[in-house]
Amino acid sequence: MLNVTLTAEEFNTLIAQREAAVTEREALRGELKVVKIERDLLQEKLNAFLRKLFAAKSEARGNGQSELFNEAEALVSADVPVTEEVPVESGIEITGHTRQKRGRKPLDPALPREIVRHELPESERVCPHDGKTLVEIGVETSEQLDIIPQRVRVIQHQRVKYACPCCDQGIKVTPAPARIIPKGLLTEAALAWVATSKYQDSLPLYRQAALLGRFGGDLSRNTLAGSMIKVGEAVQPIINLLRDHLLDAELVFGDETVIQVLKESGRAAQSKSYLWAQMNGTGPPVRLFGYAPGRGGTHAEQLYAGIREGAVLMSDGYEVYNGIAHSHGLIHLGCWAHARRYFVEAEAVLPKAVRRPDQLATQFIAAIARLYAVEAKVKGKGVAERAQLREAASRSILAEIQHLLVTHRHSVTPGSLLGKALHYLEAQWPKLIRYVENGAWPIDNNLCENAIRPFVVGRRNWLFADTVAGANASANIYSLIETCKANGVDTYRYLVALFKALPLATTADDYEQLLPWHLTLGD
Repeated sequence: MLNVTLTAEEFNTLIAQREAAVTEREALRGELKVVKIERDLLQEKLNAFLRKLFAAKSEARGNGQSELFNEAEALVSADVPVTEEVPVESGIEITGHTRQKRGRKPLDPALPREIVRHELPESERVCPHDGKTLVEIGVETSEQLDIIPQRVRVIQHQRVKYACPCCDQGIKVTPAPARIIPKGLLTEAALAWVATSKYQDSLPLYRQAALLGRFGGDLSRNTLAGSMIKVGEAVQPIINLLRDHLLDAELVFGDETVIQVLKESGRAAQSKSYLWAQMNGTGPPVRLFGYAPGRGGTHAEQLYAGIREGAVLMSDGYEVYNGIAHSHGLIHLGCWAHARRYFVEAEAVLPKAVRRPDQLATQFIAAIARLYAVEAKVKGKGVAERAQLREAASRSILAEIQHLLVTHRHSVTPGSLLGKALHYLEAQWPKLIRYVENGAWPIDNNLCENAIRPFVVGRRNWLFADTVAGANASANIYSLIETCKANGVDTYRYLVALFKALPLATTADDYEQLLPWHLTLGD
């Protein structure tokens, strides 16, 4: 047996070395743990990316909402000929070549024509100089392209000209009728058809131009685009009235989505812009969309300026809405659909081998599903009965969800999808549970998200807006169409009636009667 005698100094050195080794091992274990966590987070991100790329976008297990909408007005410029011009020859012979002359092409002479004569009243067919009766000496002719579904025709307006038979100073011409686009090429029915096809049926303008070309309506998409921009600008008084009704409502929903505007002063084409959606929950249904170059509080404040104090605001967890609610004294509700979506995303990236009902994300999803089961039972009930059923059933479920949250909020990696879901739920909790206090308040913001869906038909259909004017015009027309749909009003017939009546409106009462729930529609 070897007997080794160590000095105190040697002994202390060995102890220090051992402690250093233990510390190093612990450090390595800690680093390994961090590496594993980072690996798991990266794997989770990869799974989430692959799911977004290849998996179904159903809300049944997560909703991938597209965020881009197109304004096919993209190619329009300020000098696009959407007003009447004198038809010109197709070209001018120049020595050595043929140069195309500017101007609008004449409408197809093969199209059927309906002549509308505009005559002066007999009381005005008098020469102001010698009192003689004016006689017809000809007409001034202009043509518009009219569109009837499956049929294209040309409306030829003939404004009768009159002259005194005794002198050359008594010439009069019947005034042109008021139009939503002065001297516009398209009739009100044609404008309504284009707007409905693009903004409700998601048919891009270049496809509409091709469709019209197959049966004689030879128009460029630039002309259609310019017409839509002018119509979008002309309906602004109606949009302003709709906004007044919305901001006076007791319940308002808000949401926003990303769009891209290529030509905006001082901003790169790749910059993100936003389309803000608003809708009311009381009074005649209003659906409004507004363009803004950003997502900050200053842009939101412009859209919510004038909202009724003490109204209820339903939104997702975006911080700007908290500022709006605070500055205007609003009751702020949280959206359970958004809270659920985070847990659906966390569950979706789990390997199939470990997916079990006892997984934490699955437990939250199941509990939230029970909240929605209560909502299915109270659907169609009166406000008082709905509040009573929520009090009896929903509060206990909320208590279970809160217990799960408190138990696990500190045991999950914060940067993971499940950690983010728990953080969102905790941050939004006071607003999420508030809906049970009143039977008239909604559980989520799905109504507003559904109103946005026409914008997000798909990335291949809608890509970008070309100009700010086009983005604003599209937002206005979408607002009219979605408001019509919400009120059960036929969109096409409403737009035809609106486009005919709008140029004649002069007072606030006139404009009020043009709102979707007031305007009388023609056949």
